[in-house]
Amino acid sequence: MPKYDVVIIGSGLGGLLCGTMLSREGKSVCILEKHHQFGGNLQTFKRDGKIFDTGFHYVGGLNEGHNLYQYFKYFGLIDRLKLERLDTNCFDKIGFNGNDYCFAQGFDNFVESLLSSFPKEKNALIEYKKKITEVCSSFPLYNLKPSKGNSTEQKYLEQSIGSFLESITKNRTLQHVLAGNNMLYAGKPDKTSLGIHALIENSFIEGGTYRFVNGSSQIADSLIETIKKNGGILQKNSEVVGFSIENDKIKSVQLKNGEQIDGTQFISAIHPYTTLQMIDSKMIRKSYRDRINNLNETFSSFILYASLKSESFKYLKYNHYHHNQDSVWTISNYNPEKWPQNYMLLTPPTDNLTEYAEIATGITYMSFDEVKKWENTKTGNRGKDYEDFKKQKAEILINSIDQKFPGFKNSINKYYTSTPLTYRDYTGTRDGSLYGIEHDCTDLFKTTILTRTKIPNLLFTGQNINLHGGLGVTISSVIACSTILGMDYLLQKINHA
Repeated sequence: MPKYDVVIIGSGLGGLLCGTMLSREGKSVCILEKHHQFGGNLQTFKRDGKIFDTGFHYVGGLNEGHNLYQYFKYFGLIDRLKLERLDTNCFDKIGFNGNDYCFAQGFDNFVESLLSSFPKEKNALIEYKKKITEVCSSFPLYNLKPSKGNSTEQKYLEQSIGSFLESITKNRTLQHVLAGNNMLYAGKPDKTSLGIHALIENSFIEGGTYRFVNGSSQIADSLIETIKKNGGILQKNSEVVGFSIENDKIKSVQLKNGEQIDGTQFISAIHPYTTLQMIDSKMIRKSYRDRINNLNETFSSFILYASLKSESFKYLKYNHYHHNQDSVWTISNYNPEKWPQNYMLLTPPTDNLTEYAEIATGITYMSFDEVKKWENTKTGNRGKDYEDFKKQKAEILINSIDQKFPGFKNSINKYYTSTPLTYRDYTGTRDGSLYGIEHDCTDLFKTTILTRTKIPNLLFTGQNINLHGGLGVTISSVIACSTILGMDYLLQKINHA
């Protein structure tokens, strides 16, 4: 039986990036995936001859010279990705209180665009730009630099985004517009930090905003090819059900089929809660287990995937965030009786892209409690009442979108839906959580999970560690691999790629 230098559990973006880095540096790597498809949130599916994304809908930071561009260049991705850049003058459009507001790419352009709607708020917008830039400069790995121990990032992770926006303007509409795309991080004004808001928004505003042509699975496909080329092993349908501990270290993992995989180092790219459920070791203190087990998860979603009739609905070179209430903070005011209180609409690009879209995706929040009665059922076999529930919700969402985009309903040829249960079962998140663990700026240390664990050869990575999203998971993966390869060495390789 072979023994690997590193065994990685989970083949989402975090697991695949770790596998790529470590195999490139000569480590023998084995990646274990419980599902029949690699990729986690990078998975796509095909219906009606069209490809739909499940989670990674658009990405920032890919302009040449920006952070994710350089990281992806090191991973060998830049020249292999097929991308469509969104409108530089309006990559996100915020619909709020009957008006639309554009987020433009490039901070000067961003400020000028919003000044046309808020001519008396120049000082506030300049302060917003200044603070976002200041915050981002305080996070070393965001700037591909090693931490020297004097980082000021903590203070930005302990300040709420709501309090910051209130501090720069008394204009309530502007406060809400600046947070209008907070679905990107399942925001709460009093819980989400200024730091999280800044890192995510800056990536899109300054780093460039792109969609993946024919889906984000091209990232997974490319990384898998690289890992295999480097001699790495990837196994589908290989669910890890237990860890074997010897001399206070992990010796191997046990698979559901009875197979045992030995390793020297182990990286868990799945939810920390799920990982701890499989470890019976006194080295993991009860207080630590309880803390992880009791952490809140970010909200979940209901997603509409629409295959459109030919030349029936114009391609939108922006993402539309629409709010049906007098607040953009939907989660804090979530009410199933008023569903949907918001939605995001986008038209993913395809190979045959013209002025008309071939597909559209509508996303809105949904509580897991609304589907809890079916939580013990399996995909494809949840019963007629579940299918009726999905159809009812889909029609409500379609009608809501049609009010803003007349003709949308009639442009649909076929549609498909996902609920928190779908997301839970395909991505392995608890309760179908959009972004994993909810980070709370009022209790930072309680809701922060470190890469290193009390078991010396077990590391965590993925969206629950550090920050979610493409850039956040990339940084989390770099942190994990740096404990094996060395941070200075790894960053030098990345910066000189």
